[in-house]
Amino acid sequence: MSVVTATAGVRAGDWREAVRAAASALVEAGAAGAGYPDACVRVVEENGPYIVLTKGLALVHARPEDGGLAVGVGVTRLATPVEFGHPDNDPVDLLLAFCTPDPDAHVGTLSGLARALSGGLADRLRAASGEDGLAHTLKEALPDA
Repeated sequence: MSVVTATAGVRAGDWREAVRAAASALVEAGAAGAGYPDACVRVVEENGPYIVLTKGLALVHARPEDGGLAVGVGVTRLATPVEFGHPDNDPVDLLLAFCTPDPDAHVGTLSGLARALSGGLADRLRAASGEDGLAHTLKEALPDA
């Protein structure tokens, strides 16, 4: 069983704050260790904004050894979109964060998220009402979560 989190109306001054907020929800839920949010920021600093997968959506993550304690997936909807520096998909208003304790779970979780996103998950999350609606929508899209 995965940990699922949802936060709405999050205020972030820039992409680093947005990434930390999204990853911190996984820490607060017990799915990730305290260093996980900073590890997620480092991923973007070292590799660029490749985590901005589609218009307005970023997939926040780091490697399992960077603090994944359990399988966790969270959605964070920002009050105001932020720029990541992506040439096509900025600004970002929706962040999906995930963590896993091992590489196999990492690949499986990523695969499930990819399927859900190709099935319109981002639009459903944007239309969801409040944090309960976000959590319900995410759980519905990821039945194994």
